[in-house]
Amino acid sequence: MPTVNLNRKEVENLIGKKLSLEELKEKITSLGTDLDEITDEEIIVEIFPNRPDLLSEAGLARSLAQLIEHKLGLKRYKTEKSDYKIIIEDSVKQVRPYTVCAVVKNLNLNEARIKEIIQLQEKLHITYGRNRKKVAIGIYPLEKIKFPIRFLAKSPNEIKFQPLDSNNEISANEILEKHSTGKEYGHLLKDAKVYPLFIDANNNILSMPPIINSEKVGRVAEKTKDVFVECSGFDLKVLKKCLNIIVCALADLNGIIYENELTYGNKKEITPNLEPEEMRININYANKILGLDLKENDVKKLLEKMGYGYKDKKVLIPAYRADILHEIDLVEDIAIAYGYDKFTETIPNIATIAKEDKYYEFKEKIIDILIGLNLIEVRNYNLTNKNNLYNKMNLNEQETVSLANSLSQGYDALRSWIIPNLLEILSKNKHNEYPQNIFEIGNIFKKGNSETGVIEQERLAIAVCHNKADFTQIKQILDSLFSSLDLKYDIKEIEHNSFISGRAGRVSLNGKNIAYIGEIHPSVLENWNLEVPVSALELNLTDLFGIIYPK
Repeated sequence: MPTVNLNRKEVENLIGKKLSLEELKEKITSLGTDLDEITDEEIIVEIFPNRPDLLSEAGLARSLAQLIEHKLGLKRYKTEKSDYKIIIEDSVKQVRPYTVCAVVKNLNLNEARIKEIIQLQEKLHITYGRNRKKVAIGIYPLEKIKFPIRFLAKSPNEIKFQPLDSNNEISANEILEKHSTGKEYGHLLKDAKVYPLFIDANNNILSMPPIINSEKVGRVAEKTKDVFVECSGFDLKVLKKCLNIIVCALADLNGIIYENELTYGNKKEITPNLEPEEMRININYANKILGLDLKENDVKKLLEKMGYGYKDKKVLIPAYRADILHEIDLVEDIAIAYGYDKFTETIPNIATIAKEDKYYEFKEKIIDILIGLNLIEVRNYNLTNKNNLYNKMNLNEQETVSLANSLSQGYDALRSWIIPNLLEILSKNKHNEYPQNIFEIGNIFKKGNSETGVIEQERLAIAVCHNKADFTQIKQILDSLFSSLDLKYDIKEIEHNSFISGRAGRVSLNGKNIAYIGEIHPSVLENWNLEVPVSALELNLTDLFGIIYPK
């Protein structure tokens, strides 16, 4: 969790009410933060990653003022119309495709407030921005910039400017190789053929995100009254939320927010949008979760203590809140406002006897059977990549649960089947002697009709690998498993690109397909650099359990 050192006097000034030391400690902790220390000058606090809006004096003070009912309810932020325009060129699509921008005027800056803004920027970079990979933030003195501003990309050989804390103009490659910030974040542009730039109408380079600002037009000083703010990255929704956090904090410092018009080809966007989002809340659901008997007025008051608005059973969520994804998140904030210390511990008025979960018993029985067949259990990550799931398995790419902002191309999707993971293990253990007979029980993920849009199931995958591994051996393992479970299955021949033609089957039980079985195709083995035959099966344990133990 990031630790921030906040100016205590500034926080109290923004709250508009002086709190005693004990009350300040209690309320800061109530917000779900981990308080390290409070001195006469500083508040040192760890902020949980789900509340990036608390990373500044303005953000913490805003939430405290609401919690103590000094400034109750939803704080609305206005935006002014403007003719500030940002042109996003197609050249950035391949390196950093999106940006959102705003102008904030009428700031009264001093050395302390500049430090506050820089700290907010850097802490957002580290947390919400995933060390600038997900979001890169730039803040510039408006008086040095001429609109319209272009967001574009150029070859590194064409880029030359004076970066922050440098005395000379240097090339883009020199920035990455020699400048301290370039060396720290240069990996984010590794292998990129072009680098992104913000350039104003005077052809001045404002910055090269996600690396560094220009010294000439990218340094905010005490005399700066108006600033241009941009966030660049790969997900517009994430960028918009990050921009909202920044401009709302600046507005709390008496700033006036001006909209920017963004042009993406024929499409136009206006940012920032500070209108609150709406989410319906079921009061009965909240009471059931919390074990309380709150009335609608009680819920309204508690939500207002956490900075929300409430109207017609709908909650108005502030534009700067990035953590409200589900109704349960609202219930959690109701609990915080109610006070965890007020919840009464109760002993259930019914007696119960603990019993091992039926599915767990079922799964443990299968594990015991497979170990008895001299198979070794392995474990893999649920995260993998589409190349492993499809290309290496001779399959066309299918709809997959992908990560929106993965930290690595090697782990950018949730697995939709397990056999590729087993082949990866075998490929990394070629130096060990054969036979290598392994199995894994784990989760797979597919898009489907559920609350999250993702269906999660548990499967068993088995792979046998040695010079004589064939369909007969893998089928013998399946026979032994089903015989031990006192089950009879059917099998029919199928064609599957991952298996050898004529040596692949679809297993069914009571008319329901539950497994694939077969010899892995030689071209798939080659894709995994395997030189020894492999036969495998993959069984849907969730469906099998449902057939054996129907509800």
